[in-house]
Amino acid sequence: MSFLEWITVLVALALVLPFYRVIRGLTVYDRMIGVNVSGTNTVILICLVGHIFGRIDMFIDIAIAYAMLNFSGALVVAKYLDHTGETPE
Repeated sequence: MSFLEWITVLVALALVLPFYRVIRGLTVYDRMIGVNVSGTNTVILICLVGHIFGRIDMFIDIAIAYAMLNFSGALVVAKYLDHTGETPE
């Protein structure tokens, strides 16, 4: 296995760690941060897989689209929480 493949495996394993915060988060904001960290790791993983397959140009486009969805989802949740007036416990 090459160095890049090892890094890809490590990032894939690191993708699982923030889900603990999503499941056991104290507040809604902690859970939202866990989801955003998972989304960021997914973007990195998509880029690494694209480099391994030699099609980085196609995978970068997919990663950018996924990052925009992740960011806009965070904005929607933040706007919803601001509108409902929910405060941390």
